[in-house]
Amino acid sequence: KDPKEIGQILRRFRKESKLTQQEAAAMCKVGTRFLSELENGKQSLHLGKVLKVLHAFGLVVALKRKDLQDG
Repeated sequence: KDPKEIGQILRRFRKESKLTQQEAAAMCKVGTRFLSELENGKQSLHLGKVLKVLHAFGLVVALKRKDLQDG
């Protein structure tokens, strides 16, 4: 739905994996600061890196057309 929700989901998966932010960042080949900003829902992050992190955790982003009745 939004960057904050993506961050919350990612944080939950990281914690379930019993990884620190530093360990997860190393696994994803991104900086700890980037991972922290992603988990905190920062609005402007490099999309390629976001997808790289999500992929490392086995998460995918699905796009669908918004139903006009959804508002």
